[in-house]
Amino acid sequence: MKNFIPFALPEIGEEEIAEVIDSLRSGWITTGPKAKQFEQEFSNYLGANVQSLAVNSATSGLHLALEAVALKPGDQVIVPSYTFTATAEIVRYLGADPVIVDVDRKTFNISVDAIEKAITNETKAIIPVHFAGLACDMDSILSIAKKYD
Repeated sequence: MKNFIPFALPEIGEEEIAEVIDSLRSGWITTGPKAKQFEQEFSNYLGANVQSLAVNSATSGLHLALEAVALKPGDQVIVPSYTFTATAEIVRYLGADPVIVDVDRKTFNISVDAIEKAITNETKAIIPVHFAGLACDMDSILSIAKKYD
C-alpha cells in the first residue's frame, strides 16, 4: 500500500509472558488478586485518594470515563481523526456527538490548534489519544480545557 500508516507492534518481554502464565494458572483471569493489586498500586501512584478500576479494554475505559462526565444528547466530545473507531463510537453510543479533528502530521496525535478551533458551548470533553508511544501535548490540551471550562 502506497499511503499506509503503520501501527506499532507490541513489545512483549519474558516478564510479561511469565505474568500472563501465572495468572492463567491461578484460575483468575478477571477481577482476581492481580487486578486488585494493580488497581491499588495505580491508585497509590496517582495519589490524592484517587480510585482506580481495571477494565477489559480501552473501549470500556472510555465508556466509564464518559459516563462519569454525564454526557447527554447535544453534548459534543472532541476526538482525533486518527484513532480506533471506539473513540468516536462510544460518544455516539452515549447519545452525544463526536467532533472529529485533525491530527499533527509529525506525531499523528490530536492537533492542539484543531482542538481550539472546534470548541463550542456544547463541548463537554476532549479525548486525546496518545499514538504509537508518543504522548499528546497534554499541557496545552489541559490549558485549553481550563480556558473553556
